[in-house]
Amino acid sequence: MSRQQTQRLASVLITLTAVLVFVPVIVVIVYLIWQGIGAISWEFLTQPPRNGMTEGGIWPAILGTLILTMGTALVSMPFSIATAIYLAEYAGDNRLTRTIRMAIVNLAGIPSIVYGLFGLGAFVLAAGFGTSILAGSLTLGIMTMPVVISTAEEAINSVPQQFRTVSLSLGASKWQTIWHQVLPHALPGIITGMILGLSRAAGETAPILFTVAAFYVPTLPTSIFDQTMALPYHLYVIATQVPGMPLKIQYGTALVLLLITLTMTLIATVVRTAVRRRRDW
Repeated sequence: MSRQQTQRLASVLITLTAVLVFVPVIVVIVYLIWQGIGAISWEFLTQPPRNGMTEGGIWPAILGTLILTMGTALVSMPFSIATAIYLAEYAGDNRLTRTIRMAIVNLAGIPSIVYGLFGLGAFVLAAGFGTSILAGSLTLGIMTMPVVISTAEEAINSVPQQFRTVSLSLGASKWQTIWHQVLPHALPGIITGMILGLSRAAGETAPILFTVAAFYVPTLPTSIFDQTMALPYHLYVIATQVPGMPLKIQYGTALVLLLITLTMTLIATVVRTAVRRRRDW
């Protein structure tokens, strides 16, 4: 086989692989839109459920999901980015740091149900937070840290060493170099890791099942020690626990959850693109 034929075959195989990955995703999105668009209305998005959750809307679950996502970001992002900076810029290449990196990779693969049981034992029971927004946010924050740390560290390491060398040679301290040169150029990759982690947190059911989610709460949360409804758990409840639940409400709830995660990804993509355009390398 000639070099051109090999190149053509490789291109065809790569294209087919991309299509096999892309098409099912589009089919799922189109199917959810087709089945769930009939449930979307102003009442559905702004009113609480009623009549055994078979009528009304999903506003408490939407608000609860947004609150938990913001809580997860507040818990995980500062610690994750600080850890990534330490591993990439300060820690040496020794057995300890290699062990830490291996632990982070392994933690990223732990099933979410394990994090939920950890949150139950550590935050709900031991710390005395009870089933609350605080316990749920802490659990989701710890669950997302490994993904954000790994992605942020890779982004920091991808910044050319010349930026550091020139900055240090001009008299800047190591931290000034990191703050003014490394982090701005690594920001697109860091944003990618943040959105990957937050998107996972927004769609998780198992961790919030043990730490924060409520079957039904008639009032909106007013404190971080309150329980709250959340879209993933609400979708599980109406799909498995409520007899006679109309299918359009189930699919409508799934569609709203999908739109929230897609909106987060879109915002991150716009911000990342804008930051990349300002880069000079």
